Amino acid sequence: MMKNLKITLLLSFLMLCILNSRAKEGMWLPMFLQQLNEAEMQAMGLELSAEDIYSINNGSLKDAIVHFGGGCTAEIISAEGLLLTNHHCGYGQIQSHSSVDNDYLTNGFWAKDQTEELTNKGLTATFIKYMKEVTAEVLANDTAEISENQRKELIKSIGDSLIAIEIEGTHYEASIKPFFKGNRYFMFVTETFMDVRLVGSPPSSIGKFGSDTDNWMWPRHTGDFSIFRIYSDKENKPAEYSEDNVPYQPNRPLSISTQGVKPGDFTMVYGFPGRTDEYLPAVAVKQITQVLNPAKISIRKTALDIMNKGMRASDNVRIKYASKYASVANYYKKWIGENTGIQKTRGIKRKEEFEAAFMDALSSNDVDPQYSGLLNLYDSLYDKMESVALARDYFIEIAYRGVEIIKFANKASKFISTGGLEDLEKFKKSISGHFKNYDANTDALLFDALLQKYHTDQADSEYLPTYFNGKMYTASEVFSKSYFSNQENLEDLFKSSLKKIQKKLSNDPAFKVASALFGHYRDVIYGKYWALEDELDALDRLYIKAMMEVLPDYRNYYPDANSTLRLTYGQVKGVSPIDAVSYGHVTYLEGMMEKYIPGDYEFDLPQKLIDLYESKDFGTYADDNGKLPVCFIATNHTTGGNSGSPALNAKGELVGLNFDRAWEGTMSDINYDASRCRNIMVDARYILFIIDKYANADYLLDEMTIK
Repeated sequence: MMKNLKITLLLSFLMLCILNSRAKEGMWLPMFLQQLNEAEMQAMGLELSAEDIYSINNGSLKDAIVHFGGGCTAEIISAEGLLLTNHHCGYGQIQSHSSVDNDYLTNGFWAKDQTEELTNKGLTATFIKYMKEVTAEVLANDTAEISENQRKELIKSIGDSLIAIEIEGTHYEASIKPFFKGNRYFMFVTETFMDVRLVGSPPSSIGKFGSDTDNWMWPRHTGDFSIFRIYSDKENKPAEYSEDNVPYQPNRPLSISTQGVKPGDFTMVYGFPGRTDEYLPAVAVKQITQVLNPAKISIRKTALDIMNKGMRASDNVRIKYASKYASVANYYKKWIGENTGIQKTRGIKRKEEFEAAFMDALSSNDVDPQYSGLLNLYDSLYDKMESVALARDYFIEIAYRGVEIIKFANKASKFISTGGLEDLEKFKKSISGHFKNYDANTDALLFDALLQKYHTDQADSEYLPTYFNGKMYTASEVFSKSYFSNQENLEDLFKSSLKKIQKKLSNDPAFKVASALFGHYRDVIYGKYWALEDELDALDRLYIKAMMEVLPDYRNYYPDANSTLRLTYGQVKGVSPIDAVSYGHVTYLEGMMEKYIPGDYEFDLPQKLIDLYESKDFGTYADDNGKLPVCFIATNHTTGGNSGSPALNAKGELVGLNFDRAWEGTMSDINYDASRCRNIMVDARYILFIIDKYANADYLLDEMTIK
């Protein structure tokens, strides 16, 4: 009796803490909003129904939401297919159209009309037509007797059959994704458009203002937006690029509000969050924050320092490496914030407290006996995983992502080993694209510095490539002798016979380094890592099933993000991340002027924006106080992939554009805490101001519904 009382009190205390710290946590499947969220959302201020947000049979907000390029979110904001997303989401496309003589990164780009819009090969925009649960069908033959690999193969086979039936006779595509670690499965039927053109982007001094110093930080003053347009065939269906294509006619574009936001206002973010792991055990969080993140942070700092020096010294290098640098810097800073946030919110301790309550609950309930050993199994598996996971991170961060010549040389391995003409032609076609954004001098510095870290920083010699025990090449040797370091030499070689190409490249120093590192990963690390991951997958599936059975009232369980369409909701709210420090909910143009440093890489500003500020020429976009809002924050639970997602008010109108999270709350991927976690959005009024007053592209405003 006393034991049961103790368990009840402990669980009650934990639930109270959770309710206080995790209010409005979650990335919710829109098809279940009416069942799970509608009442709470309306109590918070929502003026719409769940059907207005997601509907299969009628036009809804869902029809405006786009998976942009497979990695970001965008939204339709006009009846002519106008697409709004982040500047950093369109960065690769903006960069691809830029050169030293035609520098759209620095100067911005604005098409004067549709004929000037720029095409983007390979860029896609995908809409969700509908989603449906297929758990019963997918798991119909699931048994404990089969291995994890066999289970995955069975699920894929069943899934492929279900998809084939679902989309037969249509131009749609479909995918089936696991939820709750494979306890439930949902199908997503999609429509993908292949002709997406660049319409406009502000200069980087606006779209990337604050650059790396302000990345992941609040207060923020970044106009992180760009504009594209979807084109279709004349029947409004997807088509490859053609001059005959016409602007896409959407079911329901978003309207834009200029009324602004105030503290306490209801907000929604609708998009495609990439990945979260909210249900990890304490031992996993400990390994991430104490072992894996510190190693990756150290590697990326080394790489960033080298790239930054080269970019500041040369405009040519700056343009070539701008997108690469931003990509490396992004998660470097995120991991630092994540570690700090876990520590500040007692993330590991809180998980340990829950696990204690979970074990106590197991002993007082008639549950599956296999649940009782779950946490011990986690301890054992993560102990086995630590060294091989660390080795995998070193390989990925250095050989695969860090030193470009190594990855590039490895691409030649197929035709070098097999003589396959198809593989040879594929590699040959990739040469010009690689060197377009490549600087051998910068890469040589990365080669020496990162391979030195690879050699000296790994503690477990079992997973250190044998390359480091023999002949180790210096950057000077590799880059002076390798065909892979010089476009002209490599292209000249490809005029030779296949035999000569194979012989020359197989003896190339860069290829030898690549073969050693990639071969070691393939032979020693890959198989062991994924075997352990299979064991973890099975354990994760059982653990969350046990949680939901044993502690059904612990929380409103929501599935982790997996790049599928989700809605999150919260309130506009400032934040006090540390003692005696409080930040308001909104920033203004005057804050940009306070940060302004003439000629600085991160904090310079275009003269025209300065002139507009000094003359207070804000048009109709100023706040009630006469100041021009730039960004605001709220408590919406977001992650990577939510970049470019619309921030919507209680009426479903666009009031902002999601682009980041506050650094102090970046642990939200594994440990959401409403006291610290804030998503950052560009204010819609600032976006309209830049289009109108700065870019003089007011013809675009004529397409939009602005309230």
